[in-house]
Formats: sequence, structure tokens, C-alpha cells
Amino acid sequence: MAELARILACPETLCVLDIGSTSATNIRFLTELGHKPYSEDLLGASTDPSLMVRDELGQMSLDGKRFLSENLTYPAAHFDVVMCWNLADYMDETLVKPVVARLWSALKPGGALLAFFHTQEAGIDAPCYRYHIVSPDTLEMQHIEARQDQRKGPVGSTQNANPGAFRLQRVFNNRHIENLFRDFGSIKFFLTRDNIREVLVVR
Repeated sequence: MAELARILACPETLCVLDIGSTSATNIRFLTELGHKPYSEDLLGASTDPSLMVRDELGQMSLDGKRFLSENLTYPAAHFDVVMCWNLADYMDETLVKPVVARLWSALKPGGALLAFFHTQEAGIDAPCYRYHIVSPDTLEMQHIEARQDQRKGPVGSTQNANPGAFRLQRVFNNRHIENLFRDFGSIKFFLTRDNIREVLVVR
């Protein structure tokens, strides 16, 4: 986050995509710096029950093509910064790589993306948080829950004691993260508190 704050200190107006439910705190922080904020709640959108369709084997699966046709519909090279937060850890696995590819396209060359990843020690019941930027070095964490009509955990897992909670879908190791962002120009890892890795990638 400190690295990202240095980028956001740029005197030029930057286009910044905040992937999460609308945060008045983040909008205020970015606009006070003179930037143009965009917000899109991809995790919430991915739990829309109407996205679930029956495949050729009769199994229910998420319609990824429709999801991408309705979300992240920005011009190529539109954003200077994307704040991805912990999206990849909680989003349906079939969407993660297509979403990262779409974000690569939406970022300008040299644009930066910040993402958080849980470590193995976090545990399957690690709560999902919305992050609000209070200052360049302080984030406020707000626990968020899934829609009541569609909640699922990793394949084979049992439901959480809290039925409204987003479930941690997987834990990425460093090699998996590098592979996920392999089309980007550079990647930096920062190990932080609360069993979280911060990852900053640059297109």
C-alpha cells in the first residue's frame, strides 16, 4: 500500500479503479488527491444467481462469458491504477484468470495493480473484508458478506457457521501468483500482518 501511495502522490490526474462496493472513504481520498475514481463491485456481481447455468453434463456452473460481458467493460489502456484488494481469493475460480486478463487490458502500459492474497496460515474461514483508505499508510477493514441466495465455498468444503460469509476459495502460493500475473511487466511481494501478502504488479 505504501508503494501504491507513492504512485497516487503523482501531481497528474490518474484514473483509478477500485474493485469493491462503493466506498465514500476511498472516493474522498482519491478525489482529494485530484484523481478520477471508478468503483465496481466484482465480487458482489459474481454472486448474482442468474449467472448460474446448467452445463452439458447437467452440472450448475457460472456463466463467465456473460459475467465479462456485463462487468469490466472499459476501453483498453484506460486506468493508471487498479486496487484489486482480495478479489482473487474469494471469487469463483473460473473467473479469476479471465478477470486478471481483462484488468491487464484495462491498465495503461506502466499502470499498477495492487492485490492482497492470504497465506496458508489464514485458514479456510478467513473473513472477507472491504478495504477503506484512511490515509496513505492506514486501511480500515469492514467485514462484508455474500448475497443470501448464493454462497459457496471451495469444492468439497462444508458451509461456514456464518451462512452469509464469503468463503476463501483457495490460497495462492508465490508461484501461483506469479503465473496469474505472468503477462505483467513486474511483480513485487510484501508480507504484511494478518497472514496477508500484498502484491504490486505493473503492466
